[in-house]
Amino acid sequence: MEQNVTIELVDAIGEAFNKNDADLVMTFFSDDCIFDNGTGPDIFGKRFQGKEIVRAVFKDLFDSVEFVNWKTRHVTIVEDKAYCEFHRTAQLKSGEQQEYLSLDILTFKDGLITHKDTYFKNRVQ
Repeated sequence: MEQNVTIELVDAIGEAFNKNDADLVMTFFSDDCIFDNGTGPDIFGKRFQGKEIVRAVFKDLFDSVEFVNWKTRHVTIVEDKAYCEFHRTAQLKSGEQQEYLSLDILTFKDGLITHKDTYFKNRVQ
């Protein structure tokens, strides 16, 4: 199997997310991409499918925050997958601060993300 996933590619994706720019982020996704959010009614969370639908999810996120940032803690690449551990911080427009650890499993085909599967820690007070 040809290796098309590199640390440089994963870093570029992270930089796009940290610019909070949905259009730039989506340049890394395939037209038929799937995003499985960490929360939702199904065993896989909540699924969003198709480039325009996934773009809308990220645009809504970026529109709801003053900023959101993912600091990479560790990346492991195995064949067509990148396992990316992050420390996520955000400030919502309401002033609320968010902070948690997360993991994305990114599956690639031809250098584009076909599946973004997100997991994260949820603090309960």
